[in-house]
Amino acid sequence: MALPFFYISSFTPGQQEIMLDEDNSRHVIQVLRMRPGEALRLADGNGTLLDAVILDDHKKKCRVAIQAATTEPPRPTRVTIAISPVKNTARFEWFLEKATEIGVSTIIPLLCERTERQSIRTDRLRNILVSAMLQSQQAWLPVLAEPIPFSQLLAQMAPGQIHMRQMAEGQVPVGQTTTGQAYIAHLLEAPRATASLAGITRPDASLILIGPEGDFSPKEVETALAAKLIPVSLGHNRLRTETAGIVAATLLCIR
Repeated sequence: MALPFFYISSFTPGQQEIMLDEDNSRHVIQVLRMRPGEALRLADGNGTLLDAVILDDHKKKCRVAIQAATTEPPRPTRVTIAISPVKNTARFEWFLEKATEIGVSTIIPLLCERTERQSIRTDRLRNILVSAMLQSQQAWLPVLAEPIPFSQLLAQMAPGQIHMRQMAEGQVPVGQTTTGQAYIAHLLEAPRATASLAGITRPDASLILIGPEGDFSPKEVETALAAKLIPVSLGHNRLRTETAGIVAATLLCIR
């Protein structure tokens, strides 16, 4: 049976003990009714997995001893999805959960001309990412960026490539950059997206833009193509925004 699995916000190499936060402590002691000497597993969301045993079963300040620490390598494919938040919050939360399980590295809420929901509760959404990471037994937590306007996102990119600070899911230190390929999925007849995302040779790092309900505006598509983003199709069917995000995540992450 797998050990109970919990998220911690930080870990310092060489650390011998950890005091769990109140929520984790309550779940370990009051819900699971674990006692001193029992084992659990912790993840810091940055690739570190910790095997630990309970020292003090305080329901608000559970203290554990670190028995072993291992590091999971970064994901072989770094996928960033910039997606417009949808009006139905539950549908956007569903996307975040499934994208995490699939292995997306970074999610950027993208504010477009036709985006209906301009604000999101990032604290609640990050909790959804954590829950999905734990459920899928992963060591890496996707980065949830702050919402960014469409034009501002393009301004931070080199022509046709990902080239943004802090965009490689936290695996690249602040101030460094990563390169890769950038795509935009749209449904406009002109200019028509003729390339299928399913048929491309997937790069090690990729960014794809998914528009709002009603699609990107013609001006936005024109601007993206001028910036050398590759227009792609996600298939013959017209997809909801969150479904399009999941299709893109699957095609780019799964090899």
